[in-house]
Amino acid sequence: MPTAGIGAVAERTHRRPAETGLSKVPEVTALFWVVKVLTTGMGETASDYLGRTLGPIPAGCLGLAGFGALLALQFRSARYRAWVYWPTVVMVSVFGTMAADVVHVVAGIPYTVSTVAFCLALAAVLVGWYASEKTLAVHSIRTRRRETFYWATVLATFALGTAIGDLTAGTLHLGYLASGILFAVAIAVPALSGRFAWMNPVAAFWSAYILTRPLGASFADWMGVPSSRGGLGWGTGPVTLSLLVPILCLIGYLAVSRRDTPRGQR
Repeated sequence: MPTAGIGAVAERTHRRPAETGLSKVPEVTALFWVVKVLTTGMGETASDYLGRTLGPIPAGCLGLAGFGALLALQFRSARYRAWVYWPTVVMVSVFGTMAADVVHVVAGIPYTVSTVAFCLALAAVLVGWYASEKTLAVHSIRTRRRETFYWATVLATFALGTAIGDLTAGTLHLGYLASGILFAVAIAVPALSGRFAWMNPVAAFWSAYILTRPLGASFADWMGVPSSRGGLGWGTGPVTLSLLVPILCLIGYLAVSRRDTPRGQR
């Protein structure tokens, strides 16, 4: 995965004198990508479990409430805190999945259409962010405006990643395992570009960030769905819990060790 290379360049690129606040996002390390992939898988199966248990609309309302509460807590924080940031990412994963699923299941919009729509939405957020701030660097998140753009981008990437994963697994009939392998290969491009400078570091970061969503979700779906749908049949509830445990352990480790805390805040 693109780790310190992207983070270091992003941190020193386009920094303005007006950026007097503390960074609100973690350092981009190997653990960053591990936790990110785990949250994408858990978000997928948690969304499916809640949707089947409560129904799409009540589950969506519950996901929105959880996302809103944690995002408000994140905005109120004066600096990066692992125990605030990562639970917010978890709820973005859950709610972003629900948003994409509601568009398809409730509104009946095909994944081909929703994929294009979410792609355009993400592009609009990124264009607006760059036009306003002249940077998309993740380590420049030191103002409220940039933080707003950052979380809007994160939410859009989760919704887009969900639609892309469902498109390849369902509409294109690749199945969950083959889709997971496909995205594992695809993510090697931005990952290696961070080492060999094939791609702009900021572009490499966001490309990898988008691809982690269908990567984690495809393998989580493969574990959770029944064999009749090409899965292992473990169930979405058990898979959700099995992913939640390491996520909580890693968040606890990062909160205590401060390994991913931005420089100057340790």
